Amino acid sequence: MSLQIIHYPHPTLRHVSKPLKRVDAELKQMVARMFELMYEHEGVGLAANQVDLPYRLFVANPEGDPNNADAEFVFINPVIKKGTGQHEKEEGCLSIPGVYAPVVRKEKIAVQAYTLEGEEISGELDGLFARIVQHEIDHLDGRLFIDRLTPTQLADISEALEEFEIDFDSKRGVGELPSDELIVARLADLERLRT
Repeated sequence: MSLQIIHYPHPTLRHVSKPLKRVDAELKQMVARMFELMYEHEGVGLAANQVDLPYRLFVANPEGDPNNADAEFVFINPVIKKGTGQHEKEEGCLSIPGVYAPVVRKEKIAVQAYTLEGEEISGELDGLFARIVQHEIDHLDGRLFIDRLTPTQLADISEALEEFEIDFDSKRGVGELPSDELIVARLADLERLRT
């Protein structure tokens, strides 16, 4: 399976991911490819639905350094248990490249998830790492950072978003992208394999 980052307004970005029940060699290859794509596009996190997969998992490296494997994390079936404080900071997204806006998030969170090896991980995060986890879990819930903006903030980036919409419609018009129905059917087939 050749994974690539999909762009807004691709329907998979609005798909609510189902929890993973099975990790196999193919999934591990997908995760490795997700890390490659994340680094290639200079990101610090990447959710499965950003590469057109319906699985509840994301990869992250808060340092964004491909040479620091110790900073690489895979979160499978992540859940935010609690959050405290509020912090506003500019965010972007690899599925809406070049678009940035200030987003309010929890300053500290408690998160629980599983590793690729099936080990449970839990702990408290703050700062950039907490923001990354919240951003990626939003993806798994079918939400984008633009959904958290005020109407004024959204208006400021509306032209850029419209360009993505025009590009998407153009690609679909020439048959480069499948219909919504075919996308939904494909995601359902993939879900049957591992969820």
